[in-house]
Parts: sequence; C-alpha cells; structure tokens
Amino acid sequence: MNNSTQLLVGRVLLSILFIAAGLGKLAAPAGFAGYLQSLGFPAPTLMAWLTILLEVGGGLALLAGFMTRYAAYALAAFCVATAFLAHFNFADQMQMTMFMKNVAIAGGLLVLATTGAGKFSVDAKRA
Repeated sequence: MNNSTQLLVGRVLLSILFIAAGLGKLAAPAGFAGYLQSLGFPAPTLMAWLTILLEVGGGLALLAGFMTRYAAYALAAFCVATAFLAHFNFADQMQMTMFMKNVAIAGGLLVLATTGAGKFSVDAKRA
C-alpha cells in the first residue's frame, strides 16, 4: 500500500468515528443537550448543535479530503477539549479510557494535519 492509499484509509477510518457520532447525536439532540447540561455546560442546546455540526461537517471534510488540515486541527482541538471537559474522571476506568482515546485520536489528527490529505482528495484536485 503506498502513502496516498494509506492516507486515504486513515482519513476514512478517522472520519467514520466523527460522522457516526454526529449522526447519533442528530437522532436525539435534546438528549445530548441534556447530557451537556448535566455536565454544567452553558447553553447546552447551542453546544449540542455546534458539536453535531463539527462532528458531521468535520468528518465529511476528512472523508473527502476537503480543507483537511483545518478540519483535522479543529477536530483535534475538539478531542482534547472533550477529553478534559467530559472524560477527566480517572477514578472511573471507562472515563480514563475515553480520555486516552480522545488524546490518541487528536494525535492521529495532528499527524494528518501535518501530512495533508494525500493525492486521493479534494485538496489535491484543487492544488
């Protein structure tokens, strides 16, 4: 497998996570807003919709390789923020695992932001 194919596969795998999560929240935005409210977030309904937009929009951007660096940086920041704001309870093994997962995904996104989308992308076609 060459570098461009590996970048495509990596983008697809990363994008699936965000698209699926965003669409899951879109199916029940009020429930997600309630969860955010339970965590003490201000304007939970607005935050829920912004999260859905970022996950679905950013995931689709990664999938297509469109504005990949910006999408990867935004999603990496989102992952780190989510890790610290929603998964920082290390007394709970599941929350600790979720924290580490988010940090690891952010690392992968930063690598993608550095390398770019590769030749199988909208970005390459626009260049």
